[in-house]
Amino acid sequence: QVQLVESGGGLVKAGDSLRLSCAVSRRTAGNYAMGWFRQAPGKEREFVTAISWSGATIYYADSVKGRFTFSRDNGKNMVFLQMNSLKPEDTAVYYCAAGTIQPMGVFRYDNYLEYDYWGQGTQVTVSS
Repeated sequence: QVQLVESGGGLVKAGDSLRLSCAVSRRTAGNYAMGWFRQAPGKEREFVTAISWSGATIYYADSVKGRFTFSRDNGKNMVFLQMNSLKPEDTAVYYCAAGTIQPMGVFRYDNYLEYDYWGQGTQVTVSS
């Protein structure tokens, strides 16, 4: 099992930056992909970014490419989402997620249904 706890959300102005953190606690061994998703009121959960279990590849949604950066600190069991040049349309609840990588399977990093574990979410509000 994996427990995820996000922090770092808040209210900022357009153009500002925020850094979200996610503390990862794993009780079982396994390979996990890590991702960030967001959900605005009345909208479906949306892919933001994800990192492969090896850390070799990071995926970004087109809407955040060049503005957001996914990073992790394995020693501290933390993952981070650095968000720069924030826009009002980035307003949403942001979720950290972990998905189990199955041997010989294909993992769709941008599909929230692939992820088994979710944090409680942290609100990000960007005013214009």
